[in-house]
Order: sequence, then structure tokens, then C-alpha cells
Amino acid sequence: MSSIDDQLLKRLHLTNWWVLAVMLALSLFWQSARVSLGVLAGGLLVILNFGWMGHSLLKVMSVPHTGSARGFKRNYFFRLLVVGAALYLLLERGAVDPLALVIGLSVVVVSLILTTLKRLY
Repeated sequence: MSSIDDQLLKRLHLTNWWVLAVMLALSLFWQSARVSLGVLAGGLLVILNFGWMGHSLLKVMSVPHTGSARGFKRNYFFRLLVVGAALYLLLERGAVDPLALVIGLSVVVVSLILTTLKRLY
């Protein structure tokens, strides 16, 4: 990858954390621990998942051979299982507000939109 790509990834990761911080600060207005915990849990889950996916993609692209695609698919399904189990446990125990969890899960989408807009203008 070029240095421009590296800078873009670093900016995107930093933007993820800033968006999560802003969303978490806004969730404090509801004065509900379930809402704030939902935003925090969703944001952390999606940021960690995004980083894990990026690491897997870089690994596949840096050493392209026939087994790497199979390993990526296996890693994809394992990652999906881990995220699904985490979401199930969060919702099953009722520790988080479901709508706040969805808002937290949108952190990476908001970061991608903000980063794209910043690069366009």
C-alpha cells in the first residue's frame, strides 16, 4: 500500500474513535446507563470488527496464494459468529437499549461518510 492509503486508513481509524466519542457524549443527555452503554458497546464492537476485517484483508493481499482466500473466508465466518454472539448476549441480557446499540453500530458508516466528504471537498 502507498503512503496515501496508509494515511487514509489512519485518518479513518481516528475518525471512528472521534465519532464514537461524540455519539457517547450525546447519549449522556438521556441520563440512562442503558442508552450510553448501548452506544458504547455498539461502537466498540463495530470498530473492533472493522479493524479485524482490515487486518484480515491486508494479510490476504500481502501474501496472495491459494490457501489465503480460504483462510480469509474461514476468518470471515468466525468474525461473523463472534459479532453475532456478542450482539445476542448484549440484547438477551437486556443490558443495553436496542436502538442505542444500532446507533453505536453505525459509527463506521458515519466515519466513512465523513472521511469521503472531507476528501471530496
